[in-house]
Amino acid sequence: MAPRTAPHGGNLRALAAQAGCGPEDILDFSANINPLGPPPWLRSVVAGALSSAVHYPDPEAVELRRAAAACYGGAPEEFLAGNGTSDILYALPRLAGPRGAPFARALIPGPAYVDYARAASLAGLRPDHLPLVPEDGFALPFDRLDAELAAAPAMVFLGRPNNPTGRGFAADDLRGLAGRRPDSLFVVDEAFADFPGEPDRLAGRRPENVVVLLSLTKFLAVPGLRLGLCAASPETIRRIAALLPPWQCSTLAQAVGARGLADDAFRARSVAACREYREHLRGLLAAFPEIAVFPGEADFLLCRLLAGGPKGAGPVADAPGLAERLLAERIAVRVCDNFAGLDASWFRLAVRPPEENARLAEALARVLGRAPARKNRRTPAIMVQGVCSNAGKSVLAAGLCRVLLQDGHAPCPFKAQNMSLNSFVTQDGGEMGRAQVTQALASGREPDARMNPVLLKPSSDTGSQVIVLGRPVGNMRVAEYTDYKPRVFGTVCAAYDELAAGAGVMVLEGAGSPAEVNLKAHDIVNMAMARHAGARVLLAADIDRGGSFASLAGTMDCLQEWERALVAGFVLNKFRGDPSLLAEGFDFLRLHTGRPTLGVVPWLPDLGLPEEDSVSFKAGISLPRAKKDAVLDVAVADLPHISNFTDLDALAAEPDVAVRLVRSGDELGEPDMVVLPGSKNTLSDLAWLRASGIADALAALDGRAEIVGICGGLQMLGRRMEDPLGLESAIESAPGLGLLDLSTVLAADKTLTRRTATDLATGRAVTGYEIHHGLTDSEGEGRPLYAEDEGLGRAAGHGRTWGTYLHGVFDADEYRRAVLDRLRGRRGLPPLGRVQVRYGIDAALDRLAEVVRTSLDMGAVYRMLGF
Repeated sequence: MAPRTAPHGGNLRALAAQAGCGPEDILDFSANINPLGPPPWLRSVVAGALSSAVHYPDPEAVELRRAAAACYGGAPEEFLAGNGTSDILYALPRLAGPRGAPFARALIPGPAYVDYARAASLAGLRPDHLPLVPEDGFALPFDRLDAELAAAPAMVFLGRPNNPTGRGFAADDLRGLAGRRPDSLFVVDEAFADFPGEPDRLAGRRPENVVVLLSLTKFLAVPGLRLGLCAASPETIRRIAALLPPWQCSTLAQAVGARGLADDAFRARSVAACREYREHLRGLLAAFPEIAVFPGEADFLLCRLLAGGPKGAGPVADAPGLAERLLAERIAVRVCDNFAGLDASWFRLAVRPPEENARLAEALARVLGRAPARKNRRTPAIMVQGVCSNAGKSVLAAGLCRVLLQDGHAPCPFKAQNMSLNSFVTQDGGEMGRAQVTQALASGREPDARMNPVLLKPSSDTGSQVIVLGRPVGNMRVAEYTDYKPRVFGTVCAAYDELAAGAGVMVLEGAGSPAEVNLKAHDIVNMAMARHAGARVLLAADIDRGGSFASLAGTMDCLQEWERALVAGFVLNKFRGDPSLLAEGFDFLRLHTGRPTLGVVPWLPDLGLPEEDSVSFKAGISLPRAKKDAVLDVAVADLPHISNFTDLDALAAEPDVAVRLVRSGDELGEPDMVVLPGSKNTLSDLAWLRASGIADALAALDGRAEIVGICGGLQMLGRRMEDPLGLESAIESAPGLGLLDLSTVLAADKTLTRRTATDLATGRAVTGYEIHHGLTDSEGEGRPLYAEDEGLGRAAGHGRTWGTYLHGVFDADEYRRAVLDRLRGRRGLPPLGRVQVRYGIDAALDRLAEVVRTSLDMGAVYRMLGF
């Protein structure tokens, strides 16, 4: 025999089975739950109380009743805790009347919550219905109610506000009626009274013959936890408790209830949000003359499908038909034909956040024939987030971009905010992070600064240059940028929407961890961006670091419920070994979080893709291991504020070159080439070169080794540097290393451009990009480096020390080989003559795509994208 379906909304299992989808895919307008979702502290309170679950719960729920008394007024003895309010509701009709005689009937003004009548009938009371009429806005007629009770006392069931009408009544009107009718017992259901923000609650001040039900699960959005209260006189509380089994309220429910009753801030936010969202929904429904909407005060609206509208009811005849059609759109509504006094034209809509209300309105337009049957849907989106920085998010996102491109889905990458000193210049002169450049190339797209609308380039431990849509907007310290974030988020979302409109699928990347509790309130890059995009999230961990399973489980524990709902599954990255050994960990994650592990990506040595930031570079990870044929020694100064370190990737890829990092003069030795790379704080890094002894060691090498400065390195090789505007540091000026005859002043305007030039020494073409504030003047001896522009680069008279403003200068294969053969000649080695390595990332991206395709459950990924 099939189980009886409860006559209420919110049965997601049954609704999902009917819709042919998972419960998580249903947008539920059938259950009236706080549209903000649970309070952010829910999981922490449950976790804190969990260890106490080995003991029986407090049968008196003392702390919860104390919290109720503090919240509503009255004494703790006037409250009773229950397993929701349902058990209490079903026990109440078994109470005798004030004079000791049992009640013969229950008087129920309705339409009203269906369980009032059922509870009365099961206890042997006759349910008498007092009609509330739509012509009066379903207002409670106190005069008629008084007359009914004058004829015969009754147990009266009242909703404040009423379910399903949403109409309330003044507390004093009920107090007056109860005082006039002492032989009747009034049960007032205040399950939804928190939503209007009603200050005068009957729970705290009521006559002796009034019992108030308080269903905390709706306002706290934890209906699955089962938590409710009853407020009444101490004697009535004792009588009700005698009818109930012991241990009515679990340990976890008591802890959540006590915390929730004390959270005035959450209460205020919820009241304001409910009011705003309710009016938003009402405004959207006003566009449908087929639907009449009745005013209410709760977190839902009662609606009626009009047969006599301008076009009748359109393609649906009644509310059950409407609900069936909406369920095909994976939207659930509550048909109200089982409420006394309502027929099949009535339905109820919970109040949801604006984006969900809008989705309902769009579905209604289709179902009622007001819009095409197939509307252009939101661009599918998937997002890679990580449990920490450097978890491999950028590489995974690039791999997904290339797989989606190969499969014909027109992907486009996006990262709302990136913090990196490794940047790139777009064709239109905008600056963006290199990781999104790699992802753009993986997607077959030209890099666009909108793909990385906010780029932060740290210039100190507490401040960064802020670049928005490719242009610098100023230097900000942490507190300044935190205040700026809410304003720039609109720009970020607009950039995303523009890109999404022209893409087949969006591939987003997060930053750091989404669970940083000190940053979540002003997050614009992780879950806030995922919510805007409607993206499902893959949460990645670097298993090579260790602690991955704990990190994934802990991250999920730190997320709010709406954030957890966005996480589709986990990816373990950089694994060395047999994935079958991880099965026990997968089972733990599934049990602890309810989410599957969707893939294990192996360690990919020497992948050949640019690194996202300097973490791996400084650890030496991005540099190849020792090569047996390496005969040329290239030393790189490991500047504290190194930027655009990917300038060295092409050199490191050469078979006859060993690239190493140098942190002191003693480490420099006798290299064939020394590179001073770019810097975001050039004057500070110049001071570091002196303090580390590298400056003196370079002076001793001048003329014996090839000394190369790129961008900031070029500026440091000169005779003097000045920063009069304090663009990078508090140091206003300092002498340079004096190895090139030039001087630099940092100016407010930033040079951002792509360039092609001819190197005079080799005759080879080079291509790169400029990113700098410096204005550099040549003086004295020396010669220009390039034929086209004397200011683009400079060489010393002997030619072995030179500097360039071109980032990516070594990416040109023929030029790079000519420079390296020049170094070989000085070593007495024969030149190799022809290009040894074709530097480019397409082959690496294809290799990455193959690994991602075989390592991830792409079937699951495509299903979540709707492909």
